[in-house]
Order: sequence, then C-alpha cells, then structure tokens
Amino acid sequence: MEPSHCKPFPEQTVLITGASRGIGAAIACRFASVGMNVVIHYLNSHEGANETARSCMKLGSRVLTVTADLRSREQIERMQEKLAQHDLVPDILVNNAGISHYGLFSDLEEAQWDEIMDINLKGAFLMTRQFMPAMIRQKYGRIINVSSIWGISGASCEVAYSTAKGGINAFTKALAKELAPSGVTVNAVAPGAVDTLMMAGFDEREKEMIENDIPVGRFGKPDEIASLVYFLALPESGYITGQIISPNGGWLT
Repeated sequence: MEPSHCKPFPEQTVLITGASRGIGAAIACRFASVGMNVVIHYLNSHEGANETARSCMKLGSRVLTVTADLRSREQIERMQEKLAQHDLVPDILVNNAGISHYGLFSDLEEAQWDEIMDINLKGAFLMTRQFMPAMIRQKYGRIINVSSIWGISGASCEVAYSTAKGGINAFTKALAKELAPSGVTVNAVAPGAVDTLMMAGFDEREKEMIENDIPVGRFGKPDEIASLVYFLALPESGYITGQIISPNGGWLT
C-alpha cells in the first residue's frame, strides 16, 4: 500500500547520474515513460544528455539536465540548488555514473586507482549524502546504486573497478539498515555483461568468449537493466532493501 505522505508515483522526481548514454539513458527513458520528472546528470557528454532529454520529453516527461563533477561536493551542491530553482526534489536517486579500467594490476597507476574510486564510490557517497536528507524528512525515498557483477565475484584485470563496485555493494547493505526506519530503501543492481560502450575495451573474439560463458547466450540490454531499477523504485517495492540484485543471464548464480 502506498504511504499517504508519498506523492503518486508519476508525480515523483528521479535523478539519474551518468544518464547521457547506455544504462543511464535507458533508466531515464523508463521513468519518463510514466510521465515522471526526470533529472539527467552528465559530466562532459552535453549532446548525449540532450539526446536523452529529447527522448524523455517525447514520452511526456518534464526533464532537466544538470552537469557536475561527482568528485566535487561544491559542484553537487550547486546541482541541488539548480534543482531547487526548478522546484525539483528527488524522491528517487539512481547512482549510475561510473568508469571502468581494464588492465593488469601491476600496470595500474595510483592516479587511475584514485579516479576509479572517486567517480564510482566517492561520487555515490557525495550524491547520497546530499539528497538523502529530503527523503528522510518526507519519510519516503528510493536510493538505487548501479553496481556490477564484478563487485560480487571480482574480475581479473579489473581489480580497481571490482574493488569500487564491491564498496558500492557494502555501502548499499549498510546504508539500507540505517535508513530503513525512515522509509527509505537502498538497493543495488549489479549487471553482468551489458551491450554498452563499457564493453568497448574488449575485441570481438573476447566478446564472443564472454557470450559463450553466459547461459542465455547473449549480452544484456540496457532496457533490461532499466526495468529492474524501475521495479525497485516503485512504492510497492518498499519491503525490498539492502539487496544486491544481479541481472546477468545466469552467468553468476
């Protein structure tokens, strides 16, 4: 049953980080399909964000694009101020922004490690800390973190990325317990191999080998990940919290 203090689902506001392409763009469009207010965050991909915004507006959604470096608390604060100017307060936060790195751990530079941790893990921390208080005040909210299968099982040649996503999973579980009394759920979606630009580091032979290892015989689609994120955001999903759900085609069970 939907809480009385909760706005009707289509009237809520969702903020998605890293929504200029791939999974983030698919998530934005999924929420836009019900007419929800959609805030599209991006860093440098201005045209990509605008393209996502146009797709969302065609679906009848009110859309705002915002740019910020998620490693900067000051830029995130300015982002929140811009939302407030448009009378938008996120009821749903999707921490999707992230970068990967493929290569031997012995070749990994300290600066690369720091960048991966800052964008994937610190960014989620700063965003959540900034937008969580409003959810607590209204006794309702959804925080959904986009993790990775590698945060569960680890991956050779992706040590830093696996570490960051493992941190996201622990962050999700711990924060879910802290926020449960406030009516705010915290969950993570940990996709397997999804057909996005993040797979660009693999050649065709490597991609074929990965596909052969996946029981369903193919990569996931961004829309399939978006559907799970959408489900976790529903008011009727309020009893699901602290979970790491991995849509991976049976690759990891």
